[in-house]
Amino acid sequence: QVQLVESGGGFVQAGGSLGLSCAASTTMFVINDMGWYRQAPGKQRELVATITPGGNTNYAGSVKGRFTISRDYAKNTMYLQMNSLKAEDTAVYYCGLGSLGSGFRYWGQGTQVTVSS
Repeated sequence: QVQLVESGGGFVQAGGSLGLSCAASTTMFVINDMGWYRQAPGKQRELVATITPGGNTNYAGSVKGRFTISRDYAKNTMYLQMNSLKAEDTAVYYCGLGSLGSGFRYWGQGTQVTVSS
């Protein structure tokens, strides 16, 4: 069974930084696309960033230049470094694993990020 476990969420003031991690329990990690999505209260889940096995990245316009997605194949772990955080970044952040073309099949449980203004 594939498990994705997020960590690193928390509370930070606007302008601050947080780092998220997503540990995958599967060797599928090395051959699948991965990404971060987020869902704010009353809103739909939205793409934050994705990364392919080859390291190609894609970012939502709202986070480009502030967030950085990366992955460590030795640790089966994906990361999201979030800088210059804004109140509108407040959401539950989910990591996903699967295919960018057909959608992520596996999801983590989510981690809360709260940015105060």
